Amino acid sequence: MAGVPPLDDALAFVRAQHRAVLATTRADGRPQLSPVVAGVDDQGHVVISTRAGTAKVANLRRRPAASVLVLSDTFFGPWVQLDGPVEIVELPDAMPGLEAYYRQVAGEHPDWDEYRRAMAAEHRVLLRLRPERAGPAHSR
Repeated sequence: MAGVPPLDDALAFVRAQHRAVLATTRADGRPQLSPVVAGVDDQGHVVISTRAGTAKVANLRRRPAASVLVLSDTFFGPWVQLDGPVEIVELPDAMPGLEAYYRQVAGEHPDWDEYRRAMAAEHRVLLRLRPERAGPAHSR
């Protein structure tokens, strides 16, 4: 995957590799970079779980667009960047998406009721990036 991959290829990469860096824009225009775990939902959005009170969420409320760089398990291995508008889905509407996100990146949870309580206690939101552009991408 070198150059600019089609969106479908980039999303397939994100389905298999979940380590990522999310770039949002601070109020002063400089980037805010955050390490995150990324997945892909059934509609082809890159999804990320985070707490509602984070800098990335504040940035996205002000400017709802971001870039995400998804890395392979080997740091200098393949990677891809996706860019697009971001929707912030809040609880309780976020819960089905948070559950699907967890299943994709970690498998089945041993206690879904415990998971739901934790998501509520942590004031989790689901970020849904609609990819408009993929690339660059690189593989060695």
